[in-house]
Amino acid sequence: MVCCSMALQRVVCLALVLCHGVSSSPLDAATAGPAAAAVQNAAPRKLKGRFLHITDLHPDSFYKPHSSTDEKNACHRGTGSAGYYGSEVSDCDSPHTLVNATFDWIAKNIRDEIDFVVWTGDSARHDSDEKIPRNQDQVLNSNRYVASKFLDLFADVTASTGMAVPVIPTFGNNDILPHNILLPGPNRWLQYYTDIWRRFIPEEQRHSFEFGGWFYVEVIPNHLAVFSLNSLYFFDRNAGVDGCANPVEPGYKQFEWLRVQLQFMRERGMKAILMGHVPPARTESKQLWDEACWQKYTIWLQQYRDVIVSGLFGHMNIDHFLLQDTKDIDLSLLSDAPEHKVSTREYMQDELSVESATDYLHELRQRWSKLEPPMNISPGKSGKVGEDKKSRKKKGRKPKKNKDPWGERYSLSLVGPSIVPTYFPTLRVFEYNITGLENAALWRDSLGRVDMMVQDDAQRHLDLRDGVWEDSRPVAESAKKKQPKHKKPKDKNPKKKPTKPKDPNFKMPEPPSKSSPPGPAYSAQPLTLVGYTQYFANLTFINNLTFEDTSSSAPALEAESEEFSILESFADWLLRWRQGKQGNKKPRSPNKPHPREFQFEVEYSTFDDKIYKLGDLTVNSFVQLAYRMGQQTRGKKSAAKFTDLIEVNGTEYHDEEVMELEDEMENDGDSDEDSDDESEEEEEDDDFDAEKESDDKKPKKGKGGKGDKGKKKKGKKKKKAKKINKTWLHFLDHAFVETLEKKELKKFAKKW
Repeated sequence: MVCCSMALQRVVCLALVLCHGVSSSPLDAATAGPAAAAVQNAAPRKLKGRFLHITDLHPDSFYKPHSSTDEKNACHRGTGSAGYYGSEVSDCDSPHTLVNATFDWIAKNIRDEIDFVVWTGDSARHDSDEKIPRNQDQVLNSNRYVASKFLDLFADVTASTGMAVPVIPTFGNNDILPHNILLPGPNRWLQYYTDIWRRFIPEEQRHSFEFGGWFYVEVIPNHLAVFSLNSLYFFDRNAGVDGCANPVEPGYKQFEWLRVQLQFMRERGMKAILMGHVPPARTESKQLWDEACWQKYTIWLQQYRDVIVSGLFGHMNIDHFLLQDTKDIDLSLLSDAPEHKVSTREYMQDELSVESATDYLHELRQRWSKLEPPMNISPGKSGKVGEDKKSRKKKGRKPKKNKDPWGERYSLSLVGPSIVPTYFPTLRVFEYNITGLENAALWRDSLGRVDMMVQDDAQRHLDLRDGVWEDSRPVAESAKKKQPKHKKPKDKNPKKKPTKPKDPNFKMPEPPSKSSPPGPAYSAQPLTLVGYTQYFANLTFINNLTFEDTSSSAPALEAESEEFSILESFADWLLRWRQGKQGNKKPRSPNKPHPREFQFEVEYSTFDDKIYKLGDLTVNSFVQLAYRMGQQTRGKKSAAKFTDLIEVNGTEYHDEEVMELEDEMENDGDSDEDSDDESEEEEEDDDFDAEKESDDKKPKKGKGGKGDKGKKKKGKKKKKAKKINKTWLHFLDHAFVETLEKKELKKFAKKW
């Protein structure tokens, strides 16, 4: 009798959970995979203080191992070097074997050690094969496939939400058709993804998602929320919308929604992580976001700096970070007036793999080179943060105080590398501070328990039906406003930036209270990001391919390899289709792949990286890192200054930060390439020697190299040894996920 009663209770409970809708319903026992069965018998979960960031999977159901990696075949046909788990450093997409192996590895190694998953989009293949053009069913089925992998991985029939941890998705520019173009909602694509992500989107927020594609999840109820932003409405290449200045645009409405929700988080004492696909990348000449959207995002980050923990993005495939400076805010650019809509920056290409990486990364470093030396690089004798080290040397003067000791002038966005093997497949596990939250309520048990103490649902959610959402604008690229190729000439008499926007519809978000302490992005506290560990899969080793050495193809391959190794034209190399490290070599056993066991291994960890030396992931830590990388581009003064012993957060830095290239680099058979870098210096020396020789009419002995150069006389320019910033070199190595050989990497860095 008791057994029957207990069984009946289980059936009733399961039925009640299912009737709440698919967002919170558990997986059906018949469809749940082995991961779900394992979770049922697991011990009760507690917060671990970790979460997973995974991005740009790009699964390709047409991928064939040992197919050709050239542009006309795209790893779909022919015979070539396409590996069983993917073709590294190529423009081919991910085989399902790579995606499946990735989820299997997560299940075995980190599934039970994380609290939530940030999934930043692009879960469909690129439209790169003219013989197999993408269609709607392929794009949607690809996303259903990836969503089902997450559902199976984290399924938990014992949880009220049906999953052990929340997964927060967002749109990628390749998750729609045509790619990059998403019209204002409601539209069919938003309806499709409302269904595909029904278990990930909280039921009470589906109406927001259906009208704009944005939502948030309280991953730690009443403590931390993750906001999924629809960055396609900010994306400068989306010809279906027009930025964030006009109240009719979905980008404008998204920021209004975000303003209301972040204020709601502040009033509840909660913190927020912002996530999206396309990052707010912006340099002196290029940008990914519409300018008005970038301006608003920077304002929102500043005004809600007591709430926002960080921003996480994907899309660009390379590992790097972005610093946004509030001094770049110009409120006049928030107006919808035609004169304010002309951008001085060009838009970037779709992804970094098809545009000039040299220009982009060089401009980032140029900007970092202009950063002021962090004044709080070390505590003063009094132990107070913000005391300038220089001021302590000046006797009789009071220590100079830093007006911004926490770096609140800046905000931070972290851009994660991809699973698709543009370089090596990569994922990242963040750790965050859970002091005092060890026994907090979990999302898995939070059904119906969200605190609604501040505003009712009608007040918290904007009525997105207001305004004109039907749109008759053409979708063609030609409809998008054209960006000028060159900057406007600078005004000789620049006016001060306005303190108030001209747009009467604009609502400035409320700033933090004057008594509020720095937020979790600026000072160590609960929910601050403390570090991450980055994992990568070395496909060159795992695929275990051996190739035939055919004499007919060897010269061409050798020439291409040489071109890549010397990086004479890295931008051209990126702009053309990339065939991968092995080119289009043919495997010796084309029908019998023999890969090694698939696994991810640690690429690096911010906790023990001896060059990055990041104490945590606060903004000031990255400002200091950017400042260190920016050196050696500002001339002799800063270089000499930088080689002095300094102290940052209690850690001493010596002149090893500026590393002289090894002698072998000067004599390894690449003197011709080196001479290009130093042509101007050598020409000046040659001219100087020619004048001296004409006067003396006698060749001098010495180390001139040609016999006509003698010992350098007084006043002659000395040829200085090339130097390279060690931290910058380390950054580049990780930016390309260690796919560049050491020699290639140094040459790449040396050109900058």
